[in-house]
Amino acid sequence: QVQLVESGGGLVQTGGSLRLSCAASPRTFSNYAMGWFRQAPGKERDFVARISRNGVRTYYADSVKGRFTISRDNAKNTVSLQMNGLKPDDTAVYYCAADAGGVFTSEVNSYEYWGQGTQVTVAS
Repeated sequence: QVQLVESGGGLVQTGGSLRLSCAASPRTFSNYAMGWFRQAPGKERDFVARISRNGVRTYYADSVKGRFTISRDNAKNTVSLQMNGLKPDDTAVYYCAADAGGVFTSEVNSYEYWGQGTQVTVAS
């Protein structure tokens, strides 16, 4: 069982920055690739970014490429999402998720564990 707790959401103006963090337990955190997803009201949950177990490989949705950066610290059992150049379209609940598989996937159903989500609101 993996427990994930997100933090760092909030209200920011267009063009601003936020850093989301996700704390994971137990210590087998390094066995999981980690992803960030987001869900806007009335829309499906969408892939944002993923990082491999050792942090070497990262993947991004086209909509956030160049603005968002995913990183992880396996010693601290945390994964982060640095979000710069925020736009109103980035407004959503952001979720971190854990995937025991080693192959890249952006499919929601491929991630076994999920956090409760943190709200990000970008004002225009």
